[in-house]
Amino acid sequence: MTDTAKPGASVPGSSADAVDRRRVRLIMVGLLLGLFMSALDQTIISAALRTIADDLNGLSEQGWANTSYMITSVITTALYGKLSDIYGRRPVYCTAVAVFVLGSVLCGLAQSMTFLAVFRGVQGIGAGGLMSLAFAILTDLVPLAERSRYQAWFGAVFGVSAVVGPVAGGFFAGLDSFMGTSGWRWAFYINVPIGVAAALIIASMVRLQPNRAQHKFDIAGLGTLILCLVPLLFAVEQGPKWGWTAGGTLGLFGLGLLGLVLFLLAQKRAGGAALLPTPMFRNPLFSVYNGVNMLVGAAVFGALSVLPLYLQMVKGLSPTQAGLMMLPQTLGIVVAGRIAGPFVTKTGRYKVVLLTGLVLMVAATFWFGTLAADTALWQTGIAAGLMGFGIGLCWQVMLIAIQTGVSPQYMGAGMGSFTFFRQIGGTAGIAVFLSMFFGAVSDKVAASYRDAVSDPAYTAAVNDPSVTGQAANKVLLGAREGAVPMDNSSFLDHADPRLAKPFLHGMAEAMQTVFLVSGVMLLIALVLAAVPKEKRREPAPAPGGAKEAKEPAGKN
Repeated sequence: MTDTAKPGASVPGSSADAVDRRRVRLIMVGLLLGLFMSALDQTIISAALRTIADDLNGLSEQGWANTSYMITSVITTALYGKLSDIYGRRPVYCTAVAVFVLGSVLCGLAQSMTFLAVFRGVQGIGAGGLMSLAFAILTDLVPLAERSRYQAWFGAVFGVSAVVGPVAGGFFAGLDSFMGTSGWRWAFYINVPIGVAAALIIASMVRLQPNRAQHKFDIAGLGTLILCLVPLLFAVEQGPKWGWTAGGTLGLFGLGLLGLVLFLLAQKRAGGAALLPTPMFRNPLFSVYNGVNMLVGAAVFGALSVLPLYLQMVKGLSPTQAGLMMLPQTLGIVVAGRIAGPFVTKTGRYKVVLLTGLVLMVAATFWFGTLAADTALWQTGIAAGLMGFGIGLCWQVMLIAIQTGVSPQYMGAGMGSFTFFRQIGGTAGIAVFLSMFFGAVSDKVAASYRDAVSDPAYTAAVNDPSVTGQAANKVLLGAREGAVPMDNSSFLDHADPRLAKPFLHGMAEAMQTVFLVSGVMLLIALVLAAVPKEKRREPAPAPGGAKEAKEPAGKN
């Protein structure tokens, strides 16, 4: 893939170089808008999802709204990387934006959790290309030595979206209506103007000549990937309801494992046309760090899917207040990104940064595992900040490590693999951890009510007819027998605090289990990340220096 004007080929200081750099900056604006839209969608929905689920009467089904999005984005991430290698970055990127915007509009129109899950799947089809293609386009445009400073801007976008998303999601969720429709629907409609702007910039500024030498496409790989992922994730989602040893659950696991074997065989047979070319995995850095990437994705996405529920349901915060409680995490991501990028650029060392980030994430997740119904909010804030700092260190340098193990002819697929494996982990993490939570909450709540009989305040409330006669309190009385209502949690806003206290303690204990499992997964990732020997990157040369002039021009 070639570009009619290469930044690396211009004479430093010339007018052509200035024009070319301005074009790169404009392209960066388009890419940042696309990334912002994708990242904002995840953070804004996390803050609004409880309100959405209550409004659509499907709180216990909320996992599917995330899982369907993640499944389709995982599958299409590898697809977009390969298509862009063949047909060019520009048309494929603009198609991804268009599909994402269409899915956003459909989500805003959804009238049930089932339809919302389906339309989130449409969104995910577009989202699969937004991140992987952004990194691929950056790789085409910018020499390796300069790349980390541009990637710092990508990290900053995630930081900004992490600030804006929860607050905006809480704001829209808190509105009864806005411009004639439910406020939460604007959490999806807001993507439309951002997506249009991103597509227009990329369509007008990226000049691509796709590599016509390759026309093969890995249809067998795509089909077997779907056969692998969909049954496995469906089994994980339904396992707590059906039973892990039930015939249906075991059958889905078996079908998923068969799909995995067939996918691996299809990738080996497809050679260079594979969605994930097998030669890439011969590099131990690429293989091991993508494994770490997948584990971290599962642990982080899984834990952070439960944290908003803790803040809103257990601590009783409004969606806006819960969003503001995530600001320490955002600050940690932003600060870590500003430290990690320049450090790696200057020293060429990334492993120490990656390991430090993982250590901080392990500490933060185990701290989350101590959160109870009566834990002070400042503790949650500090743990969230620690988690954000670890995330900011970990993911940025992990991408750099993966890049060092990818040869130029596989760069599109290689960059796609970063998002692909992280999304696989995230999809599994959300499905497993939410299923774990909703599967454990009934027993935890029932046990908490059994322990509450020794509390005089609780006993007084149970024996007060004026309390037990209220609708919200009747729901809680039913929860004592294990009938925990998880389709609509709005009754908690009107329940007697004495009757609600055991319920909230039981929910917190179920969430603690999720956080502890997440911490164990991060510990495993930390051990794996320490194994490979670091392939030291050369420090970035001074602007205009001899080394920069020798750097090969990026392809586009």
